[in-house]
Amino acid sequence: MKHLTARIRIAALAAAIVSLAGAAQAQVKIGVGGPVTGPDATFGAQLRMGVEQAVEDINAAGGILGQRLVLSVGDDGADPKQGVSIANKFVGDQVRFVVGHFNSGVTMPATEIYAENAVLAITPASTNPKITERGLETIFRTCGRDDQQGKVAAQFLVAQGAKKIAIIHDKSTYGKGLADETRKNLEAAGVKPVLYEALNKGEKDYSAIVSKIKASGADIVYWGGVHTEGGLLARQMRGQGVSAALMGGDGIASDEFAAIGGPGVEGSFMTFPPDPRNRPEAAKVVQEFKAKNFNPETYTLYSYAAVEIIKQAAEAAKSADPMEVAKVMHSGATFKTVVGDLGYDKKGDVTRADYVVYVWKKGPDGKISYYEVER
Repeated sequence: MKHLTARIRIAALAAAIVSLAGAAQAQVKIGVGGPVTGPDATFGAQLRMGVEQAVEDINAAGGILGQRLVLSVGDDGADPKQGVSIANKFVGDQVRFVVGHFNSGVTMPATEIYAENAVLAITPASTNPKITERGLETIFRTCGRDDQQGKVAAQFLVAQGAKKIAIIHDKSTYGKGLADETRKNLEAAGVKPVLYEALNKGEKDYSAIVSKIKASGADIVYWGGVHTEGGLLARQMRGQGVSAALMGGDGIASDEFAAIGGPGVEGSFMTFPPDPRNRPEAAKVVQEFKAKNFNPETYTLYSYAAVEIIKQAAEAAKSADPMEVAKVMHSGATFKTVVGDLGYDKKGDVTRADYVVYVWKKGPDGKISYYEVER
């Protein structure tokens, strides 16, 4: 009898071990990579919060194919080398899906690592066209491209009758790429910039560049870069008596731009898609963020949408294998997300390009923020 009892206990223990092993395997590892620290940490927080909330909501609804999502966070510090280290760490940790990165200059080398190791990556923010022009099967984005917003920016500036346009960029993959696309479209419309210069990212004194802008007589300054240097440039332009309006791309789409630039950013323009926070599909999720005292601006919801797409594609593929999920994403399928319906072309770009123009101005509360220009 004692032997029988012992055998029953051993069998029960073995079953428990098998059950625990099954539970350990019943998970899908997902990573989010972005600048958690450093000058672009505002955007890193958006990526992280968007993915964390999506993981929380999807797990509460049963996960993906009955498997729980397990999240890893990688801080790339907006540095390409650090981004590659994060990518290698994700691969070593057997992370199968990644949402990231933010900076195009980081996303480019990191996605090489992901593609080589059959990891599916979706960037919610990197807009450089080359990211999806390399034929990498598992690389996608939920945002648009610089050639798309450069065209919209140029059309707007020409329609405004701007004749003297100075173009300034921060030498980054994103900033220079955006500036060059806008320049190309302006010149195609017969408008040649009166100044094309670069400044050094991370510096605080841009008086030399501002002096060149002033001497050029520019009535518009197109900025290729993010909110940190863009805000300083706007502030210092006003400080030196330059009244030219500033226009930028999605890199300044944060209230931090106004916090840095102060009153000097009023009247600035930028390109970005219609505010996803106003979409009916996002209402419930926006409330979840507000309950956490977080404003889900700019890339937060695009990050959330990336996880939604991974879930829907995996369920359509009946597999959490990244290569099978990628096949579904390339198939022309439509995915229901908080930023609306999204589908992909063969390159991994969204088929919906919807950049519009915003103006920075004081709202009803007296604070300067961005508002869509009426069309």
